[in-house]
Amino acid sequence: MDPLTHTATGLFLSRAGCKRWTPLATPILLLAANAPDIDIVTLAGGRLNYLHYHRHLTHSLIAMPLMALGTVALVRFVSRKSISWTGAFFAALLAVASHLLLDWTNVYGIRMLLPFSPRWLHLDFTNVYDLWLWVLFLVCIAGPFLGKLVGGEIGGRARAKAIHGRGFAWLALIVLLLYTCGRGVLHSRAVAELDSRLYEDSRPVRTLAVPGPANPWRWGGVVETDTFYATGDVDLLTDFDPTHATIFHKPPPDPAIDAAERLPEFREFLQFCLYPLWRVSPAPDIENGKLVEVIDMRFGSPLTPAFMVSATLDAHLQPVASSFQFGLNRKR
Repeated sequence: MDPLTHTATGLFLSRAGCKRWTPLATPILLLAANAPDIDIVTLAGGRLNYLHYHRHLTHSLIAMPLMALGTVALVRFVSRKSISWTGAFFAALLAVASHLLLDWTNVYGIRMLLPFSPRWLHLDFTNVYDLWLWVLFLVCIAGPFLGKLVGGEIGGRARAKAIHGRGFAWLALIVLLLYTCGRGVLHSRAVAELDSRLYEDSRPVRTLAVPGPANPWRWGGVVETDTFYATGDVDLLTDFDPTHATIFHKPPPDPAIDAAERLPEFREFLQFCLYPLWRVSPAPDIENGKLVEVIDMRFGSPLTPAFMVSATLDAHLQPVASSFQFGLNRKR
């Protein structure tokens, strides 16, 4: 999930009662809820390096205690104030766990079983950015201040703010859980819709329903068959028509693909790419050269590629140039 969602979750964990576990619990929880994303520093080594290390060991189960302990030690060192190490550690551990669980719900996935397994785990329930969660968190963050104005004359402003803060925190955490579960139910329905159709008389080999950032009933459908990918939106409030899907054919076997697969950029990308679509076309400005591309269909298509790697090969299938892209790049 995005940093805003992780930070708000850490804040609500503090307000819900974890702040009583130790002094300085709130800064500890806020930092621990974001600690696994320290892998952002690997971007200094380039985009492909970041792809390799993003959601890597810092997002694994085995590293959770280290991430929690490191956060506690950092807050203790910077603040130079005493804390309850046991309470602080378990509060931080809870916040780190919340980060892993939230990232697990995304299409991007998480490698929480490293170093024992490099497998990407993903539930595909929520988008990395979810507008409804932002609205929920905004309401529950502002709620205690409104509650203080309403209830301040009854039980004292500080006490009223604490009571309302705890109540809104629990509300946010409970609604977050219920919302994610509801997304899971809708995801199952979207996948069932995609699985139950024929696409140009072909049955799906596997299907994917990609969540959007706003409408829980609208999903991006990705269907893989033996010879092509079909993409189209699935609106659970209307009937799904597979004849409206856009078809992207897979290329036939090509020595250029075999040559590209041996390049380090392609090997790295294919470990991440779960729905790869290969494309081979003549290379511009190189006689008998080939342009080889792989697009991850989870995040775009040849019309709007987002995650992709490409290489230009000469007539002897030797690499001339290669590149990796992430982020939407609309082609006209």
